[in-house]
Amino acid sequence: MRLGSGTFAACCVVIEVLGVALFLRGFFPVPVCSFSGTEHQTESPAPEPSAGAISNWTKLPPPLFSKVVIMLIDALRDDFVFGSEGVKFMPYTTYLVEKGSSHSFVAEAKPPTVTMPRIKALMTGSLPGFIDVVRNLNSPTLLEDSVITQAKAAGKRIIFYGDETWVKLFPKHFLEYDGTTSFFVSDYTEVDDNVTRHLDKVLKRRDWDVLILHYLGLDHIGHISGPNSPLIGRKLSEMDSVLMKIHTSLLAEERETLLPNLLVLCGDHGMSEAGGHGASSVEEVNTALILISSAFERKPGDVRHPKYIQQTDLAATLSIGLGLPIPRGSVGSLIFPVVEGKPMREQLRFLHLNTVQLSKLLQENVPSYRKEP
Repeated sequence: MRLGSGTFAACCVVIEVLGVALFLRGFFPVPVCSFSGTEHQTESPAPEPSAGAISNWTKLPPPLFSKVVIMLIDALRDDFVFGSEGVKFMPYTTYLVEKGSSHSFVAEAKPPTVTMPRIKALMTGSLPGFIDVVRNLNSPTLLEDSVITQAKAAGKRIIFYGDETWVKLFPKHFLEYDGTTSFFVSDYTEVDDNVTRHLDKVLKRRDWDVLILHYLGLDHIGHISGPNSPLIGRKLSEMDSVLMKIHTSLLAEERETLLPNLLVLCGDHGMSEAGGHGASSVEEVNTALILISSAFERKPGDVRHPKYIQQTDLAATLSIGLGLPIPRGSVGSLIFPVVEGKPMREQLRFLHLNTVQLSKLLQENVPSYRKEP
């Protein structure tokens, strides 16, 4: 039986449409997100564990840290800190990693490894899609629940200096900000100087709770001359000096506060051997993450090797550290070493909060979800 030319053409069109639909479904998957529709408002709250008549496990605990400083170095791949280059060019950071009060991690960033989706992952705990590669060129206001949104709602005072992508994502959240543009890739000096110039004054002030710094210079050097350029070492040394200034200032301030401070050093994505990013090579997805606080004291001989975690874990951890609700769409887990020095009951309470949030997210995104007794 022969098919007519019209029928054959129609079949080809149908197959082509199905192929495009299948491609789009895989390349732009429906994100895991939390809904606030009425169908979920009648659900009973998560049951509390048997912890006595005065249990408050589902209530937010007080913050663990007084202030949080996030120092994000664009394209800070893991071996720039934990490898030979880190030892050579970042001696202060290396000391903190090997002997100081810190926890070190290799945080895996999921593709696409470009800046805007990675900021979203860090602050919301969710997994952005490839459509965000397009949005990266002109970032719209972020409407998803995030650490920044929760901090603002809780009255936390947030200051930001660095990549203007943050200002576009969170246009009304910062007490003070100064954005720098990533458009001039040939500039790897002034773009960072415009961030650092604020530090001396802002570190002496007491009118903020969260300080975010986003340095672009290292990423720009990678785009210009690759990861093996001698400029990389100079930039790492510069960043090491900045980290030391911030850390010593936070330690000095702790003498006047009841709670310790937290300094977070992280990258948004890595850097390929060609100097770029955006794909899924090991060099592009493995980023350095160091959590530094006097709360993480270590005993002599306590060797802490960098552990592998997901980049999305930072949102849940920052939320617990600041005494905030975990973002509703977060798929991340609490980075447990942050709380392992706390009493066992508090550790369980933090894990319970994370579990309840993940359970609700699962229930809202899986139609066949059934909670066992």
